[in-house]
Amino acid sequence: MEGPGQEAYEERTRRSLDPEGYEDPGIKGSHLSLGEMSRAGAGTGSPLHAWRARAEELTPLRQYLPSRRGCYDLDGRRRAAGAPPGQASRRGGGQPPSVTDVDLEAAGSRRPVSRRDTHEGYVELHELVMDSTKELCWMETGHWLKLEEDFKEAGHWGQPHLSFLTYRSLLEIHRALAKGTVLLDVAATSLAAIAHILINQMIYEGQIKPQDREDILRTLLLQHKHPSEAELVRTLPPAQLQRSGTGRAETEQPLLREQQPLEMRWLVGAEQSPSRATRPQLPEKVPEDAEATLVLVGCAAFLEQPTLAFVRLKAAVTLDAVLDVPVPVRFLFVVLGPDTPHVSYHEIGRAVSTMMSERVFRCDAYLAKSRQDLLQGVEDFLEASIVLPPTETLNEQLLCSLVPLQHELLRRRYQPPKKAPGEGFLKDLGLEEPAPEDDDPLRRTGQCFGGLVRDICRRYPKYLSDIKDAFSPQCLAAVIFIYFAALSPAITFGGLLSEKTKGMMGVSELLVSTSVQCILFSILSAQPLLVVGFSGPLLVFEEAFYSFCNNYGMEYIVGRVWIGFWLILLVLVVVACEGSFLVRYLSRYTQEIFSFLISLIFIYETFSKLVTIFKDHPLKRHYNLMDTVQPKVPEPNTALLSLVLMAGTFFLAFFLRQFKNSAFLPGSARRLIGDFGVPISIFIMALVDFFIKDTFTQKLAVPKGLEVTNASARGWFINPMGKDNTFPIWMMFASVVPALLVFILIFLETQITTLIISKPERKLVKGSGFHLDLLLIVAMGGLAALFGMPWLSATTVRTITHANALTVMSKTSAPGEKSQILEVKEQRISGLLVAMLIGVSILMEPILKHIPLAVLFGIFLYMGVTSLFGVQLFDRILFLLMPPKYHPSEPYVTRVKTWRMHLFTFTQIVVLVLLWAVKSTKASLALPFVLILTVPLRRFLLPRIFRDIELKCLDADDVVVTFEEAEGIDVYNEVQMPS
Repeated sequence: MEGPGQEAYEERTRRSLDPEGYEDPGIKGSHLSLGEMSRAGAGTGSPLHAWRARAEELTPLRQYLPSRRGCYDLDGRRRAAGAPPGQASRRGGGQPPSVTDVDLEAAGSRRPVSRRDTHEGYVELHELVMDSTKELCWMETGHWLKLEEDFKEAGHWGQPHLSFLTYRSLLEIHRALAKGTVLLDVAATSLAAIAHILINQMIYEGQIKPQDREDILRTLLLQHKHPSEAELVRTLPPAQLQRSGTGRAETEQPLLREQQPLEMRWLVGAEQSPSRATRPQLPEKVPEDAEATLVLVGCAAFLEQPTLAFVRLKAAVTLDAVLDVPVPVRFLFVVLGPDTPHVSYHEIGRAVSTMMSERVFRCDAYLAKSRQDLLQGVEDFLEASIVLPPTETLNEQLLCSLVPLQHELLRRRYQPPKKAPGEGFLKDLGLEEPAPEDDDPLRRTGQCFGGLVRDICRRYPKYLSDIKDAFSPQCLAAVIFIYFAALSPAITFGGLLSEKTKGMMGVSELLVSTSVQCILFSILSAQPLLVVGFSGPLLVFEEAFYSFCNNYGMEYIVGRVWIGFWLILLVLVVVACEGSFLVRYLSRYTQEIFSFLISLIFIYETFSKLVTIFKDHPLKRHYNLMDTVQPKVPEPNTALLSLVLMAGTFFLAFFLRQFKNSAFLPGSARRLIGDFGVPISIFIMALVDFFIKDTFTQKLAVPKGLEVTNASARGWFINPMGKDNTFPIWMMFASVVPALLVFILIFLETQITTLIISKPERKLVKGSGFHLDLLLIVAMGGLAALFGMPWLSATTVRTITHANALTVMSKTSAPGEKSQILEVKEQRISGLLVAMLIGVSILMEPILKHIPLAVLFGIFLYMGVTSLFGVQLFDRILFLLMPPKYHPSEPYVTRVKTWRMHLFTFTQIVVLVLLWAVKSTKASLALPFVLILTVPLRRFLLPRIFRDIELKCLDADDVVVTFEEAEGIDVYNEVQMPS
């Protein structure tokens, strides 16, 4: 091939690089399929050996081969490393540089010139088919954006799903990659240049014959198309590439076999509803910095064995009219071979595409310096893969047991590498980098008020950003939502508080207290995302303390003042000693007992009130009707209507909560309806009662304006010495006991809520302040008692809802993947505006006075029932009634013997019974103190009964942070404390 022959060859090469004729503006992405490769020998008498001998004669072609000392220009000419484009490397006499056999063996394994960054991956698979005009083309069959998505015969894109691969196909890919062509860091900027360089290398390595160069080059530069209802791979005749001069391509065996056992439609999502769009909206799903992998597979009759080629470009290149989305291509896989019954190139493509969509293998492909690095990446991929034996699966649920194994394999695959041997030596010499300062807000400093000072120094320097970050439409939407989320329980608890304290405190006092304390907390707190409000445990204490004062003839409202004074003193002592660290000792064991107890109290109190209504207004045949409603005079239909209002409110609120996670209406509309389920339920059932005018129902007692609920018994300022009688001096000092109990309740709820909101998964960057926030909440509650207003605490459900409303999620995620957090609007303005709106709501007396108490009982029942969701204790109690084969595959079920799990549950039930007994006696005030005794019970007694691994499974804080709520899962599943 010297002289004129070479000139003719080079002229044909230049003509083949003309981009005209293969560029098509209508190209889309493709989808891959898994397959198997047959083995091929390469002995001395094989065609491969003959091709290698022939390739030795092609000396002039060596200028196109990659080596350690250069890269490529657009036209395929190699230039020296560091030379400008277009300037080929020359040695004396203008002759092309010599390339040794060592250079050729290492052609695809040059060390990277510079540090190589990795990117998110997008993969497309194109298969060689014959289109409707009987022309050869590349047709997209699917794409990967972490998950697989293929085009269905019905003419639409299917749902994203996991790829299921055969183990043999992965082994065959390993073998093919070991023998195939590997080119790394090729400096080409067009598909034609890439194809030209790749084919020359394949000819030299003996992968293809020189006479097949033009046919394969034309094949690689064919038009790329995308599936539609008229044209898709499953309906188009399959193509088989023939050598020039033998006629047009024939359609013999399809690339996609009729039998597709790997599709596993029942796993892929045949039960799922098809995508409503004719094509996926990929551009907004692909990350901005993504780089693509293009996989081309097809049959070539003139090849004697399957051939695999891998190309990594030095820089990602946008290939016109190739991909469905404008993503630059960094990797290219080409799989060609003869049509044999043992080879499915569709399946080979699926396997390659799945590997490139997996982030660890893709990282290996970016960082590979040689063929061996790629082979090691394939081996690591195989080690993290699961193989199912060829046995019949009688129950699909049996496959769920693979999930824990997969999680363990992924944990090993993603775990950081071991420390280098030299790191310990540097540490011994004292040359290692200093460890970053521990910023744990619960770490003790050993100084008086040291934790409080650290909270202030950590949070207050970011005060200006707390205001600037509020200028966002998302904050305004959060204000509207959280206002109703905070107003509904304030009205509900206010009405119930008025009932239990005989009007000493009610809706007015609770609204004023919530507004004032929330305003101060939003301005001064270290974690302004906390929502301060009244909660169920505080309501239980208020009822118990009112009964205690009533039994002993003391003024309830004055006793609260002295409790408030002691609260301030207690919180100062605890904050000075940095006592917030004690929250670490509150395990799930204690939290769930408390949550279950409060839920039971909510449910019990609801039906107790309903029974009281039936006693006061019994069902009779005849009633002594009066012109006006008289106390203790039965009214007809009052009990039945109260039952309907209570049940209707509960079921409507519960239905709207479930509707939020249903498949009806767009997601934004469902979330809007579900989030406002409680106020919607109150409004609808109050409207029902309003239109039934002939039946009496007891209404919410709301004074006009800023008046107190019971103006005849108290005013806005409470005299600490008593109003009617002098308050006993001994009780002034004895009030430290109930103050300690109130402090325990506020401490539990506030600190656990702060722990939940501060989880790393929420990606808060400004930090929290356990000591400062506790001081503010308890001190404000202590001062509020001087004005006859309830003390408050951080509320878990409302706080989580507030944080979720201010969380900005990513929109460029892979199909089927959960969105990731971009940022959280950590600011003070939303809480401040919500507090002001609640204060204005005090003037809503003309509206609030129409709300029946039975409606509030329904909300009370709703809070009790929903608080049980996500409580593991409740699930384990249900397991007592289930055969073990129906238990879920949770660690506390699978790793703990059933009878041991029931024994652990029994200990919690015994504590619950004890707490209920205390609550039902005159010693009900001691309820928080008895509850806190479960901490030493868990830490010192249970370890003597249960093994450490059992306690880790049964008492683990494994609550998953909830951002996007799925069916049956919402923020209540994250809450272990009642709110």
